[in-house]
Amino acid sequence: MKKTLRLILGDQLNQKHSWFSEENDDVLYVLMEMRQETDYVTHHIQKVVSFFSAMRAFKVELEAKGHKFLYIKINDAGNKQSLKDNIKSIIKEHKIEHFEYLLPDEYRLDQQLRSLVEEISISSNSVDTEHFLTGRNDIADFFSGKKQFLMENFYRKMRKDHDILMDGKEPIGGKWNFDHDNRNKYKGEVPIPPAYSYKNDVKEVFKDIENAGIKTIGTVDADNFHWPIDRKQALQFARYFCRELLPYFGTYQDAMHTEEQFLFHSRISFALNSKLISPRELVDKIIKAWEEDQDKINIAQVEGYIRQVIGWREYMRGIYWAKMPDYAEKNFFEHDRPLPDFYWTGKTKMKCMEKSIKQSLTEAYAHHIQRLMVTGNFALLNMTDPDEVDKWYLGIYIDAIEWVEITNTRGMSQFADGGIVGSKPYLASANYMHKMSNYCANCHYDHKKKVGEKACPFNSLYWNFYNTHRDKLAKNQRISMMYRTWDKKSDQEKEDLLKQADYYLAHADEL
Repeated sequence: MKKTLRLILGDQLNQKHSWFSEENDDVLYVLMEMRQETDYVTHHIQKVVSFFSAMRAFKVELEAKGHKFLYIKINDAGNKQSLKDNIKSIIKEHKIEHFEYLLPDEYRLDQQLRSLVEEISISSNSVDTEHFLTGRNDIADFFSGKKQFLMENFYRKMRKDHDILMDGKEPIGGKWNFDHDNRNKYKGEVPIPPAYSYKNDVKEVFKDIENAGIKTIGTVDADNFHWPIDRKQALQFARYFCRELLPYFGTYQDAMHTEEQFLFHSRISFALNSKLISPRELVDKIIKAWEEDQDKINIAQVEGYIRQVIGWREYMRGIYWAKMPDYAEKNFFEHDRPLPDFYWTGKTKMKCMEKSIKQSLTEAYAHHIQRLMVTGNFALLNMTDPDEVDKWYLGIYIDAIEWVEITNTRGMSQFADGGIVGSKPYLASANYMHKMSNYCANCHYDHKKKVGEKACPFNSLYWNFYNTHRDKLAKNQRISMMYRTWDKKSDQEKEDLLKQADYYLAHADEL
């Protein structure tokens, strides 16, 4: 075998990959901490710490199994801080004769590597990461010729193809989707188990990041870092979720609460997206837990979680590869307003926004409804430039990698893709916040008021949005009722709502 260099990126930490099925002294693996990856947006400190910690742990574990690794740390003297430059330097220094890499999940890295192999004089090839249940192009092929890519159709195909929660050709439980059963507000009906966590010591990694001068946001407890940073910890997170949290996950998956940051969520998305654990093994663990204790865990909880893993997750990745790079430029509403300053500080009088943003800054985490219906909802009502929204989401969350972030943010949250991902914009007035959370109880603003002093900004901005974009939305049958309701309002009520919205838009940073 030729002397071979194999590149592993920071989100490709799959110990089960066939590359590692046998040792080979002619193969050198390389993992690199680079400024090109820490600096393309401003990341949360916990996100950078997590990736660097997981990468370092991965290298140690694979070396212990006999594999040869070259690990380049962020402050190493020879680190050129660029993927291309580092690879070229390694090829020359180690007299590499053949180069291989795992297919990246981000378009920009895919383009970099395609360009690199054209520039180097040795042979090369790429292989699949062996992580996802679908190939890059499966979604594009499945929806070929269709304007809208309906996730439900894809999800049902995934269930059938992989025989997940199936009874022959029919779905177990008689329904494909139990989402209607999973929309409860949490009122303390059942106790929430303590959040599963570790006390990882990441001080060395944190100090390296500080010494490198990397700009970050948020905070971190480097003595007691609670996120999973290796495969063993990821599997323990999964076991804890199945045993303690799954019984009520679905019931309260959309709920929000001022005193409960995590509720019944698994918080395994970083481990999943960095490939410490695979979607198939996670699904199998969940199904096994349900089969062993159906008195405690019902089908709605299981289906709700599995839909996120084999439905939304695979679907969003497929949309990404089907629509990039044009997808990153889409701006259906032509929004161009800046993201309000409080997204970076959490200093706002809106309780729902304050709680969701401060939690994001302290934990690098918020669950899907906080992201979609609180921070994303307000960004949409504020008519924010989707470029700014993308940068915020991509930077602040520990699990945010572009393939999953941009489709959820620019697509589902901001409807900037004009309806490829979602059939309508996801926006709501204060009524939704009150329905799904206790955020409104002690808020400076009154969720019932639409205009006047202390009227909740979500209310007037909600109607202003529909009024502003009537030309693009009026024919959408899923929201035609909103326009019928708007048209029934008196001219004075409309004027008052729009005037209130104009004031809030002009003073967005002060809300």
